[in-house]
Amino acid sequence: MDEEYDVIVLGTGLTECILSGIMSVNGKKVLHMDRNPYYGGESSSITPLEELYKRFELCDGPPECMGRGRDWNVDLIPKFLMANGQLVKMLLYTEVTRYLDFKVVEGSFVYKGGKIYKVPSTETEALASNLMGMFEKRRFRKFLVFVANFDENDSKTFEGVDPKTTTMRDVYKKFDLGQDVIDFTGHALALYRTDDYLDQPCLETINRIKLYSESLARYGKSPYLYPLYGLGELPQGFARLSAIYGGTYMLNKCVDEIVMEKGKVVGVKSEGEVARCKQLICDPSYIADRVRKAGQVIRVICILSHPIKNTNDANSCQIIIPQNQLPDLQQISPLQLNWFVAISDLYEPTEDGSESQVFCSRSYDATTHFETTCNDIKDIYKRMTGTDFDFENMKRKQNDVYGEEDQ
Repeated sequence: MDEEYDVIVLGTGLTECILSGIMSVNGKKVLHMDRNPYYGGESSSITPLEELYKRFELCDGPPECMGRGRDWNVDLIPKFLMANGQLVKMLLYTEVTRYLDFKVVEGSFVYKGGKIYKVPSTETEALASNLMGMFEKRRFRKFLVFVANFDENDSKTFEGVDPKTTTMRDVYKKFDLGQDVIDFTGHALALYRTDDYLDQPCLETINRIKLYSESLARYGKSPYLYPLYGLGELPQGFARLSAIYGGTYMLNKCVDEIVMEKGKVVGVKSEGEVARCKQLICDPSYIADRVRKAGQVIRVICILSHPIKNTNDANSCQIIIPQNQLPDLQQISPLQLNWFVAISDLYEPTEDGSESQVFCSRSYDATTHFETTCNDIKDIYKRMTGTDFDFENMKRKQNDVYGEEDQ
């Protein structure tokens, strides 16, 4: 293994695999290692089902009514893809989609006052929704039209709103929207986890709502896509992209030491050998001395024996519970077969990597989509290369690489 690489990547989480693929496509010599024998790291998909029960130390194992364990893929960090979001663009432009199958999630719902409602995000849905009264529907419709027409580069669309100084609270006030509408708009359309956004400039919230609406418009049922065989398919797809462009992969490979000289990374030591490199990408678990704890997230995986009521018997859906609407769980899922609870620490790097050339990703947060993950990828890319991430530059080079692979 005593070779020199442009980039060594440690960990096979989605962030690391996408960056590995990007660097390989850009002509870098990449070595990708992971201490685990599987892809995905902390965001892997567990299969067969028996492995999930072992992981959470449930000795009895799954009940017989759940069928064959190998038919299950359970994501440890559940997330969806926004149909018009950044990750879908990365998949399309790199043609990693050729390795994956996706399903459209059947519905998007919001919890309010003990009931579950379809999330309205178009004029038609707003007018038909039971979430609002007649006059509220009209005001919400005007708000959606405003958002759809809003263009941050055209002040004629602002309608008196300054995107950089007007708070979202003031925008809601401008359209005279009530608290219930504010709740599902902020949490189920803009997908914020807290209400802190209300007193921040409105531009990001407007763009989030536009992303939701544009994603919904692509397929109609909901704005979300999901890999048919679990989220673990995503890092594997980008790992394959890296391999096609010359990347070398080593799973189940221990990392003894990150070798530094004069404060700069020069290689990785494993089993007595050193692979040299100019830059290093890794997840927080590989450099505990260069990260800090930024919080915690509690994730609960529930396996149900039935569709959730008031979702039109949807086989798949997302239900948003606004911060001030936390319910009794039994109202949503009275018939649980099992549930699994994990409390994860969230870490972020303490340095930008400019001196050490060690670039660490952030832990996966509590958002239900991959937009923040993609923002982290773009941020690391800029710090590594000195240039902004450009989706157009990710388009596959027309050099018949895939054709050669298929032959």
